[in-house]
Amino acid sequence: MRKVIGIGETVLDIIFKNEQPIAAVPGGSVFNGLISLGRSGLNTTFISETGNDRVGRNIIQFLKDNHVDASNISVYPETKSPVSLAFLNDQNDAEYVFYKDHPNDKLDFVCPDIQPDDIVMFGSYYAVNPVIRPQMQSFLEYARSHGAILYYDVNFRASHRGEVVKLRANILENLEYADIVRGSKEDFEVMFNMTEAETVYRSQISFYTKNFIYTQGADPLEVRGVGGLSKQYAVTPMDTVSTIGAGDNFNAGFVYGMVKYGITREMLENGVSESLWDQVIAEAQQFSANVCQSINNSVDLAFAAKKKQEMEVCLKEMEENN
Repeated sequence: MRKVIGIGETVLDIIFKNEQPIAAVPGGSVFNGLISLGRSGLNTTFISETGNDRVGRNIIQFLKDNHVDASNISVYPETKSPVSLAFLNDQNDAEYVFYKDHPNDKLDFVCPDIQPDDIVMFGSYYAVNPVIRPQMQSFLEYARSHGAILYYDVNFRASHRGEVVKLRANILENLEYADIVRGSKEDFEVMFNMTEAETVYRSQISFYTKNFIYTQGADPLEVRGVGGLSKQYAVTPMDTVSTIGAGDNFNAGFVYGMVKYGITREMLENGVSESLWDQVIAEAQQFSANVCQSINNSVDLAFAAKKKQEMEVCLKEMEENN
């Protein structure tokens, strides 16, 4: 089976509702998606760093318990693992406060084996952080040269608005590496002061990659693809418990869909059919909707078991057809 390799931060999310803590869940943007993919039966590996403390040990065990290879996690003995406080509002959207005690980011790891059409997920501030940029850049180069598909979730929060100018070169370089770029309306407003999908695509994205996903919370998401594909997808209204993992699990569902329907890097470069886009976006929306129904950051075990079964059937059919 194709591998999915994620690189990103680890954090313990302490979730508050009405100013009271209601849960503590291991998290991180790419981390959340990989947990869902590991639960759904995919071959997953996570590259990150953590402290040699109780939080760090719990995070590594959580990865292992959810079938994610944690052998590329760097553990630093004199570092406290990061913690975030997530305050849910009346709409169950979160406002964050981060506590990080790393004396310095290092990101010291051995690159895992990467084969053609394996999928690499990267994004958030971690993907543009100047302190670890050399390591991030060399990993993305390595993945690209080995034929991987690079999926970039911009996820650029308003708290970093003041750093946009300083980080612009890293952002643009990430766009250049990426085969698929996903970002939210808020991301592009913060980075480029633009709020229309078509404007963002034409002025900032299409020069680097033609495959683009623009999400707008409960409003319809927009897709652009090779060959002039331009399509809008409605988002099903629902009552949410927490939207903390919504975007992260949209990414997971999209990657799951790429593996399930056999989408390769060559197909992405030459143009994926509209019907295949429909199927993969449907998977992304299912993963995202599921995670919004609980306080957890990843899909629930019953949903994951169903997706694991679906994947096994699809891969068997592909094997028979080949």
